[in-house]
Amino acid sequence: MWTGGAVSRRGVLKGLGALLAAGTLPRWAIGRASAAAADGKKPNVLFLFSDDQRFDTVAALGNKAIRTPNLDKLVARGTAFTHHYIQGGVHGAICVSSRAILMTGQSLWHAMKGVNEDPLLGEVMGKAGYATFTTGKWHNGAATCQRAFQSGTAVFLGGMANHLKTPVQDLVDGKMVNKRTEPRYSSEQFADATVAFLKSRKGQDKPFFAYVSFTHPHDPRMAPKEYHDLYPPEKIEIPPNFLPEHPFDNGELKVRDEKLAGFPRTQDEVRRHISDYYACITYMDAQIGRILQTLEESGLAENTLIVFNGDNGLAVGRHGLMGKQNLYEHSARTPLIVVGPGVPAGKTCDALVYQHDLFPTVCAMAGVAIPSTVEGKSLKPLIDGSAASVHDSAFGAYRDVQRMVRVGDYKLIEYPKIKRTQLFNVASDPWEMKDLSGEASQADRIKDLRAKLLEWQKKLDDPMLNPDSGEKKQGKKKKGTK
Repeated sequence: MWTGGAVSRRGVLKGLGALLAAGTLPRWAIGRASAAAADGKKPNVLFLFSDDQRFDTVAALGNKAIRTPNLDKLVARGTAFTHHYIQGGVHGAICVSSRAILMTGQSLWHAMKGVNEDPLLGEVMGKAGYATFTTGKWHNGAATCQRAFQSGTAVFLGGMANHLKTPVQDLVDGKMVNKRTEPRYSSEQFADATVAFLKSRKGQDKPFFAYVSFTHPHDPRMAPKEYHDLYPPEKIEIPPNFLPEHPFDNGELKVRDEKLAGFPRTQDEVRRHISDYYACITYMDAQIGRILQTLEESGLAENTLIVFNGDNGLAVGRHGLMGKQNLYEHSARTPLIVVGPGVPAGKTCDALVYQHDLFPTVCAMAGVAIPSTVEGKSLKPLIDGSAASVHDSAFGAYRDVQRMVRVGDYKLIEYPKIKRTQLFNVASDPWEMKDLSGEASQADRIKDLRAKLLEWQKKLDDPMLNPDSGEKKQGKKKKGTK
């Protein structure tokens, strides 16, 4: 089972060698700069987005309990970021905030307003000459989807779905049409749509930007039986930081996600949830494999930038929690893998990075101008090795009940409503089991971290600093510069 430790480049390269020796990597998996990049052609972009996938659920990055052969191939072929953070959410549906942050390239409160006003990633790529396409979960309203993309198939605009009854529509000529519900797994439906789109691009000169947003492994955790059979609940290991209950009221103990299991939590119930969680991830991985195979067979793989990312993590029994409405590592960090022309193979990067960094990264890698509204920083310098970091710290927030800042090895979580503080050394204590906040020797560190937290709050227009503004207003809009 994954131990929470750092991932070594040697380990990834060893895995790459094993895959090559076994003949399980396609011919495009040998990392090198694409010849197409040299002749000035813009790269295609394939953006794969998962739903509720925690950072430590990729086998090649250290979790030996899960099977993710296609994500493993991407890790072997590209650069994996091991400390990718989301910035949290303004309500229980963290996925809404994450998608707004991704599509605007803006920080949390700015993005919630900017998604309706400012240039969106797909929109920017379209204006730069790309054929833009989307499928899967959107969750930021039909109008923004119609603005962001030129076409779409099987778009899930929002609401609840059970993976076998997902309401979808198509985007055609700027309008959402053909509303329907198909009796098949949503990830298969989204993969089918992507496969059809990729086949239609074969032989086309115009580059494409395809945004594929899966609903797995979000609950209800449903996948074909053969995937559930891979993970017998009785063989699932309980994480070291399992607790029957969270030790105090964090301000959101009875939100929807937390009601998926009983109170107090039992080990048997958590084993079942982890089993189903892993089954859904492995099933989604298989659908990603179909997409990657089509990309290769269509002759598009060599000049395609692939980004794989998740919208938020999930507790699934850790710290007595089940959901993502908290700021522990298991909920604040997600996988991020970048593959494509000029991207080093088998590289891992442990620099602190954010979801809103992906907008400028895609633009920089594609040679597209970055809008002035974007606040994120391109990760290209981390990819090409010209920089060791782009952020000196990480910030997170959940509603008005939790705030977080990480600097170096240390992470501070504040619960302002109950005046509670936690301090963790996440390097030596990756499971966040030893709260250091009560130790006198940490007083100066806590003071410094609180100063950094306040700095972030001011920079991002945290509505907690101006309660009269109301959290629903999301703070004052601030334009970033690039």
